[in-house]
Amino acid sequence: MEYADLTILALFVFAYCAISGRADRTPINGALVYTLFGLAFGAWGLGLLSFELDSGSLRAIAELTLALVLFSDAANSNLHVLRKNIVVPQRLLLIGLPLTIGLGVLAGGFLFPDLPFFEVAVLATMLAPTDAALGKAVVSNRAVPGFIRQGLNVESGLNDGICVPILFVFLALATGEVSAGAPGGLALKLVMEELGIGLLVGLGLTAILTLLLRSATRRGWIMDTWQQLPVITMALGCFGAAQWLGGSGFIAAFSGGLLFGWLAHAEKRELLKAAEGTGDVLALLTWVAFGAGVVAKALAHMTWEVVLYAVLSLTVVRMLPVYLCLMGTGTDFREKLFMGWFGPRGLASIVFAVIVLNHQLPGNDTLVLTVSITILLSVIAHGITANAFAARIGRDEAGSGGASS
Repeated sequence: MEYADLTILALFVFAYCAISGRADRTPINGALVYTLFGLAFGAWGLGLLSFELDSGSLRAIAELTLALVLFSDAANSNLHVLRKNIVVPQRLLLIGLPLTIGLGVLAGGFLFPDLPFFEVAVLATMLAPTDAALGKAVVSNRAVPGFIRQGLNVESGLNDGICVPILFVFLALATGEVSAGAPGGLALKLVMEELGIGLLVGLGLTAILTLLLRSATRRGWIMDTWQQLPVITMALGCFGAAQWLGGSGFIAAFSGGLLFGWLAHAEKRELLKAAEGTGDVLALLTWVAFGAGVVAKALAHMTWEVVLYAVLSLTVVRMLPVYLCLMGTGTDFREKLFMGWFGPRGLASIVFAVIVLNHQLPGNDTLVLTVSITILLSVIAHGITANAFAARIGRDEAGSGGASS
């Protein structure tokens, strides 16, 4: 990064900090602002910002951002509301997610007939997980009914970790590393490793570190200037350790956050401030890099097939499975549509795209282009509608006498 880039980014962060409260109440905020800034000031815009991350750096910063967001969002979860409505995230993950991947494969097979079947499956899996960071405007909005917020939060916290082994199975089949006759055993093995190790690391490490943190706090060993760092290191430690041991760092970060929120219920709000702020800054850098280095190139090469798949991915491919899997749960029509619509694609899909890019599949260009356009449309569509739709469903719920705690 050059000094000019550092100056421009620093001034942009300062300016956004100064108006963040006001911007948060407008339709144009967060990831959309960051992406547009990167596009406008990057090489394809004014050319004032040469800041671009290579694929490895982009993956690293997106992973760290997602780990912090997952941990802090999970820690802020209302476990009482979640326990009462656990059926919603259960169905979204166990029924809705497989249906989304399957419907994505069908749409991809129709629109990209030249892509081999398993590469289409890779594409559908990359775009199946929702983004906790992009969905934060909804899951943190108290106007939205509690069961919807907690359901979407748990879904976005776990679906990317569940999709990791599925993605690697399809990649192995697409590259010929394993035969098509033996994906079942491989898939089961990968899923058990990712989930099992992720949960064990997340819960075990968080329990130990939280007890140590409490002990150190009681004895007055922690200086005020260091008080906000333990939670950041806890979140990144859960993520890194799980990845190191062969599990899902995303599952570890989310499960660790849930446990931390329960163990440190009284003081969690103050302790989480630094983790949330650090996650916001990392997200800003990720989206600026996405706008400066990815969006313009994607716009220059997009086709109608790519745009149509992106639109379908954000609408029918997501919303129909959500509607079907929530039948019989007591949710009404507008609540099903709301949860179906707010399935934004973002950081997890960026990470998956970089993983796929490094495997050098024959259809890499189409796969990465489609993921990029879908993320861009999601940033725009979900960014613009988040506050308005959240306020609308809050008013509807209040009018019908529902609870939004």
